Amino acid sequence: MTDSIAEIAGRYRKSDEPSTITQSKTPTRLVALDVLRGIAILGTLGTNIWILTHPEGLVGYIDEVGSPATGWMWSERVLQQLAQGKFLGLLTIMFGIGLAIQQGSAARADRRWPGSYPWRAGLLFLDGVLNFLFIAEFDVLTGYAVTGLVVAFILAISERTQRRWLAIAAGFHLAMLTLIGIAMAVANQQDSTPRQPLDPNPYANGSFWDLVLFRLDNAGMFRFEPIFVFPMSIALFLAGAQLFRAGLFRPEGERIRRRLMIIGFAVAAPIDLAVGVLEGGDLVLFTRYGTAPVVAFGLLALVAEFYLRRPRVGFIGRRLTEVGRMALSCYILQNLVASVLCYGWGFGLAARVSPDARVPFTVGVYLLVALIIVTIAHLWLRRFERGPVEWVWNRSYRALARER
Repeated sequence: MTDSIAEIAGRYRKSDEPSTITQSKTPTRLVALDVLRGIAILGTLGTNIWILTHPEGLVGYIDEVGSPATGWMWSERVLQQLAQGKFLGLLTIMFGIGLAIQQGSAARADRRWPGSYPWRAGLLFLDGVLNFLFIAEFDVLTGYAVTGLVVAFILAISERTQRRWLAIAAGFHLAMLTLIGIAMAVANQQDSTPRQPLDPNPYANGSFWDLVLFRLDNAGMFRFEPIFVFPMSIALFLAGAQLFRAGLFRPEGERIRRRLMIIGFAVAAPIDLAVGVLEGGDLVLFTRYGTAPVVAFGLLALVAEFYLRRPRVGFIGRRLTEVGRMALSCYILQNLVASVLCYGWGFGLAARVSPDARVPFTVGVYLLVALIIVTIAHLWLRRFERGPVEWVWNRSYRALARER
């Protein structure tokens, strides 16, 4: 999957010496990075919203992936497939780019790397645990924290060794993806017994605390994805870091961007859409964790190219930038707002909507939540420099790392 991405990045690197950033001047903030973070955050909501609007939450969503039994079947498949895995992949790549930026800052300040980064990873892990328990069982932050800690040390070694790590991680992921796909196909043929509905159903009828206990009781099932995608996450983190250092966001990276867009949009996207829509949930692992991350590289390159050609941010770009600047706050808040609307401890709307109306209901909830998040980000950043979670996180990190 990411082997070709590593080759593209490596082809434009000038040496295989240990990865230190030698630029003498601090780079200006890249608008495209904040826009990409904003796209990734609102894009992940495009996948998660189908979970949140299902009356049985993640359990019911997984059971019905790719097989909606309503008159909206094809619309639902297309809408889900457009978001499925692409923005998760983009968010993962952006974390890798963030690591490369932090490493560059450390080098310019003549600080050792990874230095105090483990404190950052520890705080992110804590954020993820709290997010998992109290807001969303599909949290990705704990996985990113562990992956970031591993990759931070990998980035301290030579470029050549980094590419080997990337290739090994990507190869292991693809092998595991293939084996699990075969196992699932065999299991589906042997056992076609329908799942029994949740009884009691904590999503529709339980209190806030009931849902917390349900997540704890089923933590093994809910936390399987971060473990499964760990090799893929390492590969995407490393690919993002290498592409950033190879000049993806600079004018001289035009050939890199062009190749990524060809691979992402001309090759991976048609396969991803056709397989996801026509085959439904039978091959969801192949699309979500196989083709979708490759499409994410195309999105990355497209936005980078757009803002190099058009320096003006514009209204939509400014709103996405604001979401991107407080990405952690918005990621947590959007799931919380949607939970209030959909779950039984809030307004309980998901259980009240008939299956035939679920698609327009889900689209409506997505638009409403996205509007709320964009508005809050805009109003908050008019008065404060950081988002609320980012502010707490930054103060905690500086206290732990003893930085002023």
